[in-house]
Amino acid sequence: MVDIPGYDIRYTQLTDIAPLREWVSVPEILHWFPMANEKEIEDAIQCWIGFCRYASSLTTTIDGVPCGIGTLFLMPYKKVAHHCLFKMVVDPKHQRKGIGSSLLKNLQHLAKSFFKIELMHIEIFAGNPIEHILKKFHFQEFARQERYVKDKERYYTRILMECYL
Repeated sequence: MVDIPGYDIRYTQLTDIAPLREWVSVPEILHWFPMANEKEIEDAIQCWIGFCRYASSLTTTIDGVPCGIGTLFLMPYKKVAHHCLFKMVVDPKHQRKGIGSSLLKNLQHLAKSFFKIELMHIEIFAGNPIEHILKKFHFQEFARQERYVKDKERYYTRILMECYL
């Protein structure tokens, strides 16, 4: 799927927090996440990277250097353990090269094969470029919330999408 020399996918490690922090701090990337300042970013990435302890997070690399992270946010209760939220981000320098599609394909495989997840879902903001990848992988919108995020004086719509595995 990705034809980049040195490209690989591995389980996320705690040390991958540094590139994750760097990527989501880029204004063009941060725009697509609900965090607004350094404290919120730090709280969010600590939670995000913490799931690597359960082997539910994957990192894409090029020549060993991280270029994307996708994480399954596993549910802690048996009754709802059949579904999960996920998040992913690709280094802005490596976007539009198939890395996001590769990462999502591998996350779906991990979810279904290892964690027995039946339903993956994600929340995005309207206009997010990841939406076309999600649709390619059979994600469908199941809810829309207008005026969900207020950034300065502008509101953004939240879209919830899901995919049955």
